[in-house]
Amino acid sequence: MKKHETIEFELKDGIGTVWFNRPDKHNALNDVMISEVIDCFEEINKMPEVRIAVVKGRGPSFCAGADLNYMKGIAQFGYEQNYQDSLRLAKCFNVIYTCNKPTIAVVHGAAIGGANGILAACDFVYCDDETKFAFSEVKLGIAPATISPYVTKRVGEYGSRDLMLTGRRFTGKEAEWYRLVNKSVPAAELEEYVTKMIGVLMTSGPDAMAACKKLIFDISNKLSFDESIDYTARLIAELRASKEGQEGMASFLEKRKPNWVK
Repeated sequence: MKKHETIEFELKDGIGTVWFNRPDKHNALNDVMISEVIDCFEEINKMPEVRIAVVKGRGPSFCAGADLNYMKGIAQFGYEQNYQDSLRLAKCFNVIYTCNKPTIAVVHGAAIGGANGILAACDFVYCDDETKFAFSEVKLGIAPATISPYVTKRVGEYGSRDLMLTGRRFTGKEAEWYRLVNKSVPAAELEEYVTKMIGVLMTSGPDAMAACKKLIFDISNKLSFDESIDYTARLIAELRASKEGQEGMASFLEKRKPNWVK
């Protein structure tokens, strides 16, 4: 993994951690950071040594939305420049959503605007109770457009209307109630809870988890119900015959741990 200017990547015991690393700016997004997140996740997809990808923010906040200087520049763009910039932002969220590894966002401090697209695109989101969230775009006369496909999948249509139209601030427990996050816990318990959930995931077959992610994506976004019948039958037949599937079933019958559990 190459060095980046605005993010850092750490790999330890199969856990690849992507750190947002602009703490003095509350990890606010700019064009460099957006491009680097895309590059980093494209590399993670190619790294078999990464079992799980975790996204965190250094300093007082997870991510405070768009950087002010970045916004000043955008304000001067014409339509085509705005479109290309927005397309890159949309790709940033999509590359996380389509990552072939389980993804976890660990959120603290603040998650404003586009930060909610990053966390909503992850498979799991855990925050501390005091984390402040907001879909503040309407207060600027715009809409949370590129994040909406991921947020509405988590929150639903009318939850999205509530949070996006008002632009109001809310904290961790309310985010959990809306299902924007999977779990909100006291700050002192957050790391322990995340570690426990990572431990659960590490007992699942890596190839099986990748297959599950693709299965859920395809039946949610691509296939009709009728198409899914043959698709799912073929998939389970392939997985049963796969090396990992054979190992998993053998370990169950032999009452031992499979070879991916250390």
